[in-house]
Amino acid sequence: MSTTTIEKPAKAASGVEQHDVAAVNSAAGRTLYKKREPIYPKLVHGKFRALKWFVLCATLGVYYLLPWVRWPRGPGEPDQAVLVDFAGRRFYFFFIEIWPDELYFLTGLLILAALGLFLATALFGRIWCGYACPQTVWTDLYIAVERMIEGDRNKRMRLDKAPWSAEKIGKKVSKHALWLVIAALTGGAWIFYFHDAPTVLPEIFRGEAPPSAYLFIGVLTFTTYMLAGSMREQVCTYMCPWPRIQAALTDNETLEVTYKYDRGEPRGAHKKNESWEGRGDCIDCKACVAACPMGIDIREGAQLECINCALCIDACDDIMKKVGRPTGLIGYDTDKNIERRVAGKKPSISLVRARTILYAALIVVVGGMIAFGLSSRATLEVNVLRDRTPPYVMLSDGSVRNAYTVKLVNKNTLARDFRITVDGPEGLEVSAVGEEAAGNSVTVTAEGDAVRSVRLFVTLSPSELMGAEEQLMITVEDVEGGETAKNPTGFMTGAR
Repeated sequence: MSTTTIEKPAKAASGVEQHDVAAVNSAAGRTLYKKREPIYPKLVHGKFRALKWFVLCATLGVYYLLPWVRWPRGPGEPDQAVLVDFAGRRFYFFFIEIWPDELYFLTGLLILAALGLFLATALFGRIWCGYACPQTVWTDLYIAVERMIEGDRNKRMRLDKAPWSAEKIGKKVSKHALWLVIAALTGGAWIFYFHDAPTVLPEIFRGEAPPSAYLFIGVLTFTTYMLAGSMREQVCTYMCPWPRIQAALTDNETLEVTYKYDRGEPRGAHKKNESWEGRGDCIDCKACVAACPMGIDIREGAQLECINCALCIDACDDIMKKVGRPTGLIGYDTDKNIERRVAGKKPSISLVRARTILYAALIVVVGGMIAFGLSSRATLEVNVLRDRTPPYVMLSDGSVRNAYTVKLVNKNTLARDFRITVDGPEGLEVSAVGEEAAGNSVTVTAEGDAVRSVRLFVTLSPSELMGAEEQLMITVEDVEGGETAKNPTGFMTGAR
């Protein structure tokens, strides 16, 4: 938030102590924080406005509708295509199922998303901010509701300046009511990603949903209403770190929304049938300022507040058509191209540069690693825990027995039979609670997409006890599929 510089007041000539700084500023009418000035963006028409409507509908459609998409996974499994199932400790994304020990896949996806954002910024500036950022999308939606109820720019300005009346109160209440409905739908849709949507929806209205659901609906309703309704451009300017980061990701070959001052200056009013000789194409109509949702003047050059939404391009192109000048006075261009035109050189676009090659290469590498990991991931994992209290039991015939808990993680959706084999010194005996053993192995069944714990006992005769600890290898094999997993462990003999 912008601040007013506070100057230290000097002592009076009479030697009276200096006043308190706050009192001096108050007397001078200065404040530490600048009050937000309302912005009334004007509706424009053009290819970029149409593209923003398309992105808005697509992104909001995905957000609100995706939890209702079904994806069959077999009996006993949730059929919601995208679901973060905390109770079942799973993350489902269509055919992909992520277990708690596979969160590195999510880390990889986050890295991939960050690299994609870096590449897009290096190529086209803040294109994410202008089109797909949630703050931009919901603010666009809120402005559309505002425009529908209160009218376009001039009508909204007159309404805010007008004294309170029944008409003004009715419009304001209607607008805020619709904003709250949108905010509540936003919070409710978020909950559907963590619960089965058709199940939790009626539970919410019956008061039977988990308390956490109501908590997050309330939090997201409040934040959506405040950020998109009241704070808007302040979020982008003061709260979001991205405007400050993006400067390190762009260069003078980055395509950004640019006022081509080499063509527009000197600017000034223009009357019909006047000559265009000796002046630029900009007629100083400020249509670009009126269309900007951030309330800035793109003609002042690159600015922190600019989100590259390109609405100023549509506004300017419309004016250029009316005055009979070529469109594109404001357009996607590079700083280098302006320098080239000033120098009399031909402009060009260079998308393939060192930084874009680096970002693209990293995307390919990280994406390849994720794809390889998903395609080669095992559907069987084994964890072996040896009892430590007591570490061993001495039997009456002198044999020693160790107890183990073998946890089989069956990541397949179907139940499977597994053979648990214990390899070690000759003469070892294997038994399991509730299961029949055959030699040094035992066969158990693990349900699909579940963890099966097997209580295993291994016994060694006195003649085989050579040292204080023996080494065992526990092998688990899918009886039908042949997939195997091994886990080494120790056998405590009690010898000294």
